[in-house]
Amino acid sequence: MKKHLLSLMASLACILPSQAQVKVSVHESQPGAVIPAEIYGQFSEHLGRCIYDGIWVGPGSDIPNVDGYRTDVLEALRTLKVPVLRWPGGCFADDYHWRDGIGPREKRPKMVNSNWGGTVEDNSFGTHEFLNFCELLGTEPYICGNVGSGTVEELAKWVEYMTAADGSQAELRAANGRKEPWKVKYLGIGNETWGCGGNMTPEYYADIYKRYNTFARDYSGNRLYRIASGANNDDYNWTRVLMDRARWDMNAVSFHYYSVPEWYNKGQATVFTEEDYHTLLRKAVAVEGLIQNHIAVMDAYDPEKKVALFLDEWGTWYDVEPGTNPGHLFQQNTLRDAMVAALSLNIFHKYTERLKMANIAQVVNVLQAMILTQGKEMVLTPTYHVFRMYNVHQNATYIPLEYEADGLMSLSASRDDAGTLHLSLVNPSLTDTVTLEFSFDALRPCAVSGEILTARDVSAYNDFGKAPAVAPAPFKGSKLSGGQLRVTLPAASIVVLTL
Repeated sequence: MKKHLLSLMASLACILPSQAQVKVSVHESQPGAVIPAEIYGQFSEHLGRCIYDGIWVGPGSDIPNVDGYRTDVLEALRTLKVPVLRWPGGCFADDYHWRDGIGPREKRPKMVNSNWGGTVEDNSFGTHEFLNFCELLGTEPYICGNVGSGTVEELAKWVEYMTAADGSQAELRAANGRKEPWKVKYLGIGNETWGCGGNMTPEYYADIYKRYNTFARDYSGNRLYRIASGANNDDYNWTRVLMDRARWDMNAVSFHYYSVPEWYNKGQATVFTEEDYHTLLRKAVAVEGLIQNHIAVMDAYDPEKKVALFLDEWGTWYDVEPGTNPGHLFQQNTLRDAMVAALSLNIFHKYTERLKMANIAQVVNVLQAMILTQGKEMVLTPTYHVFRMYNVHQNATYIPLEYEADGLMSLSASRDDAGTLHLSLVNPSLTDTVTLEFSFDALRPCAVSGEILTARDVSAYNDFGKAPAVAPAPFKGSKLSGGQLRVTLPAASIVVLTL
């Protein structure tokens, strides 16, 4: 009976909606920091079907492809305007030896992916395939280097192979088909070194970080942005030790946070109760406290904010879909996940003086994915639609808002270089319609348009061979009058407005 509760509540809400009114002051005359595009970053790991079947099918595949990359996925990600893509992991990064992924594909050695389901990895997708994909996509590559099982020399040579114009590694790269070096901006030195990346203490890793970083040199005009492997969730001591011992040697320190119902009882992606729904959303918005606390630690050592904070893994995590490999982390994606994405992004916008990148996990077929694939079919998830609707905030200036509201309702605003104001509005209530009355410092909007993402049920998802159950539609619930904006925000909805 419980599993039908959400559908029943949604039906009742359509019949007898309650309505709240919220006054919102938009302070466009008091702009904040620029929201870096990298807040909308993505993450791709050799895990399950993220790379193989998701991004890469090979040039001989009967699935339409561009030089081996799925055409449908490539075009969908271009529409998303992906600013940065992290690779090859994740936990896989600290088992990955880059020399296994170069040269003729048929001669590359195979390995067992012991982190993720024991799958045999044939290394047909390696350095060239990833960096060429980033060029096709128009995205910055974020390379995560092997510190856990790799050597200093191995990482140093990989940087040289990718970015040097001359020398033995450049000659090897040219022999493998690429004469010109790539531009590689972001270099992560290890991943989750407190866990799968080596089970290190922060003191030990701080020294290791400095050693590996010393030999990861800048070549041929390429300047690396160096990222230290940071904390798990609320391990503020990890951040404190790295800031104390290594802040002069790093451009950023990361941390990871997943919205998980319970680690040992994650629950299903598509079947959940009202209580499950609210519990997960509370877990999602708890990231704000973590961001604030990590920033406070960093501010004590770096008040000028020279070192950035990266949240380079985040998103929802459930039990895998029935019948799939438990190590492949394949999960469906509902309107509930879209709510998590929208609420999280609205939070991230507020802290971009220090928070300069966030990478949702993961881009295709894994965890809170943008895209799901099955053979020749592709599905855009509700989370994809949030990222596409929200990409208007990329590189726009944050505009502060003032409002008081019950529950988890969330609003954010930004202004782009053309002067256009964008509002992202989230009403996660399952029953309540909200009326928002916006006033502005001086702005007098002359036109408003927008999109809404909602569905009949928050457990709705998009599946193969079916019409999309969750897709954006034109939004008709806004009205301008006398320089003020009035918006009627339905229950369980995400709206983006352009003024």
